[in-house]
Formats: sequence, structure tokens, C-alpha cells
Amino acid sequence: MNQEIKTVGDDLGTLAADARELLSATADVAGEKVGAARKRLAAALDSAKEVAGCVRDKAIAGAKVTDQTIRANPYQAIAIGVGVGAILGFLIARRCSSRNCE
Repeated sequence: MNQEIKTVGDDLGTLAADARELLSATADVAGEKVGAARKRLAAALDSAKEVAGCVRDKAIAGAKVTDQTIRANPYQAIAIGVGVGAILGFLIARRCSSRNCE
């Protein structure tokens, strides 16, 4: 999960850098449409940074709460994991037996 979050963060960083580069490249271009597009891009970039920060903070908070809960109740967490795994295994086996999966 941490690797996926890091990858998404890196991708957002690359996107932001590309957007900034585009803004720099069009800085000397005059025109009403280009100016309006640059303003919209800058606003979208700021908004995306804000949303990405909120999502990251919520994901980290959720992971911390989950970790604390599992550490506080390890046997219940194991039992829930085994139960969910058994139910999924049963459903997959049932689905495959009706379709003759191999």
C-alpha cells in the first residue's frame, strides 16, 4: 500500500512539474485565449495540490487507526481475516465449480 501511495504521489508530482513547465513555456505568448487557459491551468494545479494533500492525510490517518486497532485486538483481527478469507474462498470455489474453471 505504501508503494502505491508513493507511486501516485510521484505521478502527481510529475504532472505538476509538467504543468509548471507548460506555464513557463507559454509565458511569452500573448493572447486572450492563452492567458485564460494559463489561469485555468494554474487554478486547476492549485486545486489538485490541495486535493492530493487531503487524500494523503486521510489515507495516513486511516492507516494509523487501522494499525492501532489491529495492535489493540490482534486475535480478533486474525479471526476476521481468516473469516473473510474463508468466505471469499468459498465464493470463488462455488463460482468456479458452476463454470467448470480450471
